[in-house]
Amino acid sequence: MPKTQKNTEPENEQNATSMLVGFVRKSNAGRAVKLSINTSSFQDCATYVTSDGQTYVQLVISMNALSSIIDGSRAVTSVNHLSN
Repeated sequence: MPKTQKNTEPENEQNATSMLVGFVRKSNAGRAVKLSINTSSFQDCATYVTSDGQTYVQLVISMNALSSIIDGSRAVTSVNHLSN
């Protein structure tokens, strides 16, 4: 009998399309993570407004890929914007 896995991702992430916005890499000194965001792509991202009136853009980075960058087994990964 096959095992069933419950998908724990929020529903909006399951049905969303992804747009590349930038890259994440480790700094040359290795003591920080650097984000490089393409300004043209960032301007095309959808925004949302919080109850206090602040406007944000939701960006996503894979936890597994980020961990691999931090431990040095991967050089770079993507920063994405999810939209429905």
